[in-house]
Amino acid sequence: MASDVPDRIVAGRATDRRGDESPFALGLLLRRAHWRAAAVMGEALRPLGIELRHFAVLIVLVNQGPMMQRDLAAETGSDKAGIMRIVDDLERKGLAVRKAVPGDRRARAVHVTPQGVELFDAAHVAAKPLAERLAAELGPGESERLADLLARLVYPGGAEA
Repeated sequence: MASDVPDRIVAGRATDRRGDESPFALGLLLRRAHWRAAAVMGEALRPLGIELRHFAVLIVLVNQGPMMQRDLAAETGSDKAGIMRIVDDLERKGLAVRKAVPGDRRARAVHVTPQGVELFDAAHVAAKPLAERLAAELGPGESERLADLLARLVYPGGAEA
């Protein structure tokens, strides 16, 4: 059975290639950039025994303090089951702990441990040379400019989460 899809790419059709002019171009390039950045950052975290998903939770806990699992899920874009597995992993590794919430016998908040903060700091040291490699194709000031543009996309109107 012959395919109705042409063998060539028609102008305006979504691709993730340089020069794509489709309305999906920016999103597709951001997705590819995310994959590349995640791979590089994963490389920095691997020797520390954690994955990017674990580090994403540590970022929230270090920056915002103890938090309920449902709120961690919302902050990291995880679902309930996923965040539970991540917190379980962090607890097994001694990087986080669930503690009772005063005034609510059923609720537990997730806290980062001192070991978790140490690993968080070590991850930043390990990531520095890899982040430089990630931005190697950019010229002077372009990495900062890209970060500014991405922040404006993520936080429209200057609002930060």
